Amino acid sequence: MRLLAESEDELPPVIVHRPTMCVIDGRHRLRVADELGRSWIAVRFFDGAESEAFALSVERNTRHGLPLTLSERSVAARRILASHPEWSDGVVASITALATKTVRALRRNAGAEVHHAAVRVGRDGRVRPVDWAAGRMRAAEVIRDDPGASLRTIAREAGISPWTARDVRERLRRGEDPLPSRPPSPRQARDDRPTRPLLHAVPDVLPARTRRGAAHRLDGLMSDPALKYSEPGRLLLRILAANALSAEKRETLVPSVPLHCRHAVYELAIEYAESWRDFALRVKPRD
Repeated sequence: MRLLAESEDELPPVIVHRPTMCVIDGRHRLRVADELGRSWIAVRFFDGAESEAFALSVERNTRHGLPLTLSERSVAARRILASHPEWSDGVVASITALATKTVRALRRNAGAEVHHAAVRVGRDGRVRPVDWAAGRMRAAEVIRDDPGASLRTIAREAGISPWTARDVRERLRRGEDPLPSRPPSPRQARDDRPTRPLLHAVPDVLPARTRRGAAHRLDGLMSDPALKYSEPGRLLLRILAANALSAEKRETLVPSVPLHCRHAVYELAIEYAESWRDFALRVKPRD
């Protein structure tokens, strides 16, 4: 409090839970302002539930001021697990500044105190099933009900990644069970991805010699009368030109994507790549 009182810097606003008017973060700042005889202090209001206000208070107190002890953080983690069992171990760990494996052990030893949710919300905001098999079976149901559903729709409905949704769809197309013969390894389950890459068929679509000189091939198409003098042809040329992504452009664009946008950009790029793969297979010249 003495350090805060002697500081010449403008102190950040205290955070207050609006429904209860309890201070979530900034009790020392509030006391300093009172002792200095100030009649007001800057406030940021938080309108969430009390359980969310508690989680926010713990998170703020693990990052500045007098840090919480390991025992206090463990108690806080157990309380957060009880109020938000759907939050992943990684989310709770990031809030309480504990190791993920420590939170996992706390959840495992909590018993009936913590409800075991069927899904978990990760740090990226995505919802994933705790039971990897349940998500795949749900995806299979969505695909059977709507064979034309996009990967993003399937993934959203089943709570899995587009990678896994595509793997389930390919298995059903081949008449196979949507579940692999054995469960994924812990790393695979965490990544929620199939073992093979999404665009595994692309190298087989185009021979090596045609994968070179993309700019030269695009120039040739631009001057082709069959394309430039028809509306669908001009549309195709515009799309091809807009999607021309050279190595130089990639090196420029990748660092420019903000961290909070990367997941959305990643999913869109994967979905667009899947659409282009299907398009490539349909226009592939017959032998």
